[in-house]
Amino acid sequence: MKKELLKRILSSIILVPIVLFTIFKGSIIFNLFLILCLSVILYEWHCMRIKNKYYYSGIVFCFISFYTIYSLYHLDNNYNNFLFVLIICVSTDIGGYVFGKILKGPKLTSISPNKTFSGSIGSLVFSIVSSIIFIQSSFFSPNKPENLYIFYLIVILISLVSQTGDLIISYFKRASRINDTGKIIPGHGGLLDRTDGIIFAYPFYYLILLAGLKVF
Repeated sequence: MKKELLKRILSSIILVPIVLFTIFKGSIIFNLFLILCLSVILYEWHCMRIKNKYYYSGIVFCFISFYTIYSLYHLDNNYNNFLFVLIICVSTDIGGYVFGKILKGPKLTSISPNKTFSGSIGSLVFSIVSSIIFIQSSFFSPNKPENLYIFYLIVILISLVSQTGDLIISYFKRASRINDTGKIIPGHGGLLDRTDGIIFAYPFYYLILLAGLKVF
């Protein structure tokens, strides 16, 4: 367990600066990074050997998901909406892992035996705290939410969608009888393992904006 945790930490130390660099360096670098990530995820999805109707549906969904990621990145000059979703997804993942490992408790579902109710609650707590830090941060300098009640409701919904995405990919991994979608990230598994919540959260938030519900 400690060895795996160390791998996770070291991988994160390497990956975080790379991701931040692609985000803030400029659109060309970021677009190339998106294409690379999409290619890896499609390859991992193909290698899962899902020989049913979900195979092609999954490919189409990945393209749609990455289109929404691309669109939200280019939506505003300071990346408010893009970073908003990303921070919630990352904090959801961290909160679930930390609370789940420390508090343990009843299992959330048989689809993913490592998921617990305490982890799910931790995900929500971390996502709310991180969103507060985000809107108060002078570094990001986002526009303030027009309605705080709507803002926190959307934070909670995005976190829940991210958790659901995690469970959906876990279901397909279980059906394919594999533990990880790949081995590209030591301690984390495949890229799809790390972005399972993200690829569901961005389309959801994109639909929120299309519905005319402005967050910032």
